Amino acid sequence: MNALTNPKGKADLKLYNNYPYDPGAGMLKRLLWYYINAFFFKSSLFPFYGIKVFLLRLFGAKVGKKVEFKPCVNIKYPWNLSIGDEVWIGENVWLDSLVPIHIGSNICISQDVRLYTGSHNYKKPSFDLVTGGITIEDGVWICAGAIINQGVTLGSHSIITAGTVIAKNTEAYGIYQGNPGIKIRERVYHH
Repeated sequence: MNALTNPKGKADLKLYNNYPYDPGAGMLKRLLWYYINAFFFKSSLFPFYGIKVFLLRLFGAKVGKKVEFKPCVNIKYPWNLSIGDEVWIGENVWLDSLVPIHIGSNICISQDVRLYTGSHNYKKPSFDLVTGGITIEDGVWICAGAIINQGVTLGSHSIITAGTVIAKNTEAYGIYQGNPGIKIRERVYHH
C-alpha cells in the first residue's frame, strides 16, 4: 500500500532528515559532553554540586548562584541552558535542551520531571524534527513526574502538579493539573 492507495499515507523513517537543525558546539565538544554528562550528571556516584556547575559553565551554560543538581540528571546540550539563582533540580530530571531552556530563579524542579524541546512532525512521512524552547519564569514549582513540552512558557510562580503534562503556556500564580494540564486554582501565599 502506498500514499496513492492509502490517502492517509504512512511513516517512512528512512526519509528522516533533521536539516536545518544544528545542535551547535561541534562534534568533538558534543562527544566530550556525552561522557561528562554520563559520569558526572546521569550517575548517582557524583553528588558534588559545585563541580557540576563548573562543568556546565565550561560547556557554555549560564548558571547562577546556589543551583543544586541531584543525582541522575540528564542534560542534552548545556550550551542551550540558562539557570538563575536558587534552583533545585531533582533526581532523574531530563533537560532535553536541543534548543534553549531558560530557567529563572527560586525554582524547584522535582524528581522525574521531563523538559522536552523537541518532537516530530507526525503529518510528514519523514517524521521531521520540530523544536521549541522552554521558559520557566521565577518562582515556579514543577512537581514530580510532570512533562513540559516544547514551545512553552511557565508563568511566574505557577505550580505544575505531579504527573501533569503541559503543552501550552501557563498563567502566573496558576496551579495546573492533569493531562492536558488545566488551571485548577490560584497559588496564594499565606504569611
